Amino acid sequence: MSENTSTETTNTEAPHTEAQEELSYHAVEKEGKITAIWEMRGRKHIRTIDPRSLEGKHLLGHSDGAETTQNASA
Repeated sequence: MSENTSTETTNTEAPHTEAQEELSYHAVEKEGKITAIWEMRGRKHIRTIDPRSLEGKHLLGHSDGAETTQNASA
């Protein structure tokens, strides 16, 4: 019976803890430059984002959109 109890506990805990873990982003730096951005859920690596991509620039706070063009012409 103790095996069934531990199995039931494991099954009920897994979705609960996974649902509580939020996404986080970590910049990977090499020689002073950001080479990648890791998307993490808790301690699990979900995907790697290129910092030169639009999504990577957005996450790092870089904007090359219309706002920059308007500020330069003003």
